[in-house]
Amino acid sequence: MVITLPKPVMEFFPYPEVRIHQDQFINTIYNAVNAKQSVLIEGSNGLGKTISALSACLPVAIEKKLKILYVARTHRQHERVIDELRMIYKKHPISGISIKGRNEMCLNAFAANGAFDSKSLMEMCDLLKAKGRCPYYKNVDLQTYDYLQLVKQLTVKPYTATEIQHICKKKELCPYELVKASLPDTKVIALSYLYAFDPMIQTAFLKHINTDLSKVILVVDEAHNLPETAVDISSNSLSLFVLRQAEIEANNYGNTDIEQFIHFFREEIEKLVETINREEIINPDRIIDIIQKCGISNPRNFFEHIHETGAGIRRSLLAEGKNPRSYVNSMSEFLLHWLDTCDDSSYINVANCYYTEKNQKTAKLEIVALDPSKNTEPVFSATYANVIMSGTLQPLNAYLKITKLSKNAAQFIAPSPFPKEHIFSAVCHGVTTAMEKRTPTMYQTIIKRIVEVVENTPKNAGIFVASFDVMKSLLNEGLTLALDRPLYKEERGMTSKQNEKLVSDFKSCGNKMGAVFLGVLGGRTSEGVDFPGDQMNSVIIVGVPYAEPTPRVKAQIDYYEKCFPSFGREYGYVLPAMKKASQAAGRPVRTLNDRGAIIFLDSRYATGYCRNFLPSWVNDGMKMLLNQDGVLAKEVKAFFNLTKTTL
Repeated sequence: MVITLPKPVMEFFPYPEVRIHQDQFINTIYNAVNAKQSVLIEGSNGLGKTISALSACLPVAIEKKLKILYVARTHRQHERVIDELRMIYKKHPISGISIKGRNEMCLNAFAANGAFDSKSLMEMCDLLKAKGRCPYYKNVDLQTYDYLQLVKQLTVKPYTATEIQHICKKKELCPYELVKASLPDTKVIALSYLYAFDPMIQTAFLKHINTDLSKVILVVDEAHNLPETAVDISSNSLSLFVLRQAEIEANNYGNTDIEQFIHFFREEIEKLVETINREEIINPDRIIDIIQKCGISNPRNFFEHIHETGAGIRRSLLAEGKNPRSYVNSMSEFLLHWLDTCDDSSYINVANCYYTEKNQKTAKLEIVALDPSKNTEPVFSATYANVIMSGTLQPLNAYLKITKLSKNAAQFIAPSPFPKEHIFSAVCHGVTTAMEKRTPTMYQTIIKRIVEVVENTPKNAGIFVASFDVMKSLLNEGLTLALDRPLYKEERGMTSKQNEKLVSDFKSCGNKMGAVFLGVLGGRTSEGVDFPGDQMNSVIIVGVPYAEPTPRVKAQIDYYEKCFPSFGREYGYVLPAMKKASQAAGRPVRTLNDRGAIIFLDSRYATGYCRNFLPSWVNDGMKMLLNQDGVLAKEVKAFFNLTKTTL
């Protein structure tokens, strides 16, 4: 397609042609950012969103002396940014770095293995550096000629975090410190949402890059994930396990007053949760009452005293050569957060009962944030401009309101670049996973329809179901035996490495006779993994992944209803589910050459209401099929037979 891009963008766009509709996408971003305006933009897979955003933002960033922070969910997406920057670099010199979290970049085994989250690693790292206990940091601190040359090297061309780790491992240098030293002179930085939206991490990061948000163009990729991430950042929990460990720790260090408080507090929490089946929203004053029953007249002063004590315990552990993890410190942070949020209606307090891996009942207190805009709005309002993009953002106005992106933000939905004949989408009437219809007969019917799709799919097929309960029911009703291909099944609680191995093994079957992947909607595979070509020819979506109507889900709906009258259920319940379904629908169609069948096995997707939330490239031309034997098989077979003739 002939390139029709602004001249400044042409200096950076590295390809000889633009894809269909890609020029509209690029022009929309460039015009908005050039006018110091944010843009909310949706574009389907295959459009080339990453290179479009970079090419559109770079001329403005260079002219105005701005940085580009490109935030995305996964390291794979971060490294994709660097891959595209390398293409740009061939045409126009540009620097760029992708960053992993400290816990993934750290080469110090003692620190990396001992930390249980990024915050604890940051604290442990600071302690190790202060005590001169990290050899990788010591080598950085020497500021040798080789080190200074490495810093300079990172600021002249694009590098991935993985490449930097390999370099540092050979040189025995701290990757985090090396990256930190190069950031002030790096133009494009690809990193996780936390660096931009977690207030504590953001403050430290902005110091490292030696700038403020007003000098930043922020690109948020896969932005449909941001609202959930934003509320997770502001939420917190305190388990009975942590309380027990904190009590033991206080005793070991002779902190009698703290030990007595924890003992009384733990016993009161155990009484509180005795009558709770799963979870219950509790009035924050109930915890304040328990604290006051302990004889503590000024909770904040006492909790700050506990926090200081926890910090001292951590220093003592480090001096003893032990992992400086303090449960007393963790408990104090939760309790201080409780005090900070107890009068804020955008938070709820939850007592949650659950079972451990050993099937023992336990519980935790939770501070649950309800308002993502508490973390998104301060960022969006402070940057030079924001590019908020994803393949599943509709309805755009809802996203704008939920995150409090500026009302004057440009909005654009790019038409799909896929030829219509490359996509077959259909809804099968007469099947559903609605709670009242979940019977053995219904599951057996769903299995029949799944088999019809799989048997008429050339190679690999994916099945993504509404929940693990639905998965279990399908398996109990004989799904595995009904399939004529190997089944690769996602398990609850799988580690990242286990899941990556499972997905890799499944993908390899696309080069053989084909296989079936069974996963859950909203899981890491249904949203974070691409399956181009024969890695997944068909995707079957079983059920609508509505959240279980727990007290916290009802509280989210009520909160949104208060903020956005008449839209509470839509924003807090329907939209999250439809985003999950839409993301799964896009798994088999990742490049313009891919051809995929998308089958919704739930009649609710046929309603006008649900279809309003599906991307246009799925919705347009969607067929409504009868729940009769052979109907679905005939349609899928015809689609792939037609596909063969057009190849």
